[in-house]
Amino acid sequence: MSPGSPVQPAEAPVLIEKRGRLAHLTLNRPRAINALNHDMVRTLQRVLDEWAQDDDVETVLLTGSGERGLCAGGDIVSIYRDALDGGSESVQFWRDEYRLNLTIANYSKPYVAIMDGIVLGGGIGLSAHGRFRVVTERSSVGLPETSIGFTPDVGGTWLLSHAPGETGTHLALTAGSVGAADAIAIGLADHFVPADRLPELVEALERVDARSAIDEASAAPGASALLAGREWIDEAYSADDIEEILRRLLASPVPAAREAAATISSKSPTALAVTLASLRAARRLPDLKATLVQEFRASVHALRSHDLAEGIRAQVVDKDRTPHWQPAHLADVDRSAVAAYFTEPAEGDLLLGPPGAHANASKPRRTGKEHA
Repeated sequence: MSPGSPVQPAEAPVLIEKRGRLAHLTLNRPRAINALNHDMVRTLQRVLDEWAQDDDVETVLLTGSGERGLCAGGDIVSIYRDALDGGSESVQFWRDEYRLNLTIANYSKPYVAIMDGIVLGGGIGLSAHGRFRVVTERSSVGLPETSIGFTPDVGGTWLLSHAPGETGTHLALTAGSVGAADAIAIGLADHFVPADRLPELVEALERVDARSAIDEASAAPGASALLAGREWIDEAYSADDIEEILRRLLASPVPAAREAAATISSKSPTALAVTLASLRAARRLPDLKATLVQEFRASVHALRSHDLAEGIRAQVVDKDRTPHWQPAHLADVDRSAVAAYFTEPAEGDLLLGPPGAHANASKPRRTGKEHA
């Protein structure tokens, strides 16, 4: 803790510390794998805004407490209750969360995220938009939203739609997770640092610039299985229709393709259709900001749908793992219902602060295309 900083209780959901040139944020809900709630989002936004103006801060670091991971995503039980009650707390949570994602993407100082262990959903939004994204041999990175009747958000459709070939489509529709080599290959991370070197990396960030510290600690990540499977992945997922994607996967001689078909078939048909449409649209959008607006619309419409509450119930609340999707079959998904997810909701569109607050929003970032 820097001199003069207030003492934080050990149970504070975000720990805030300054040492040397480094300002360190630690997500601190280890029993929930640091799942993100609204208070945490507000705290992170406030502190990042302050540090952007603090000349003593040269590098910002994000880590997670505990041994299980950086962040398992948003607090979906709260979203479940909100959906059942017809509330609007989740809408404001997403407004603030997506604004935070954009702040991180355009942060004026080096932002380092250590994506050790589990990094899912909202954890991607806190890390994969940063300037330096570090994974380890323990990393498990993914966007599991279609498993709960939801669609990838927090800028996930921007990242996955710009992954090499159709690898991002595969990851989104299967709701899968990847390790370090694949995360780097498809543009969700940049650097592999063995877990036993993390203390050394953190200490170096206090003394030297972020790139030098990370380059010194980094190692080769190994080969990417996703890139090795590009031929069957690209052939199957290049279709713009979920049913055709499934037909191609089932007809493939590759066992992994048929396994993917079985996995996809268990997901919410509506969520699958909206996710594919979101990915295709994100490829044509100009920047992350526009994509976050699109994702906000889809999220709010999902909150009012049957499948989001049902998916969370089945996976997290009752844990029976038998969601009853409505409709239950892809053939019954109404195209007009899918199109409605992309219209401005009654709650209005995403608010991203006053004009000029994010002047660099359209600035391009590396997306992993260089691996294609």
